[in-house]
Amino acid sequence: MRDDCIFCRIVRQEAHGDIVYQDEEITAFRDINPKAPVHILIVPNRHIPGVFALQPGDESVVGRLFLVARQLAEQEGIAQSGYRLVLNSGPQGGQSVYHLHLHLLGGRPMRWPPG
Repeated sequence: MRDDCIFCRIVRQEAHGDIVYQDEEITAFRDINPKAPVHILIVPNRHIPGVFALQPGDESVVGRLFLVARQLAEQEGIAQSGYRLVLNSGPQGGQSVYHLHLHLLGGRPMRWPPG
């Protein structure tokens, strides 16, 4: 974990975050600038800057991000109607916080392109 990373600070509960799930590997919290009625960020507790920094052996934590997303979709009541999972990578991919995170978005129709 890094002291200057806002997501690491939320994981450690040193910064405010509306945490909806936490275990030994993964933390999930509501986005402070939601793009949909349900907008939850799902992050590994260990600081990984992004997809570009994944290493062999990280398969487990990446898989857990998606399993937690499925669980949260059920918990939030959007599993049956559908939802979007987004993982941005790098500046041109729209990544704004350099801590790997998966967006769970739902509660309204999702259009392509996003908007």
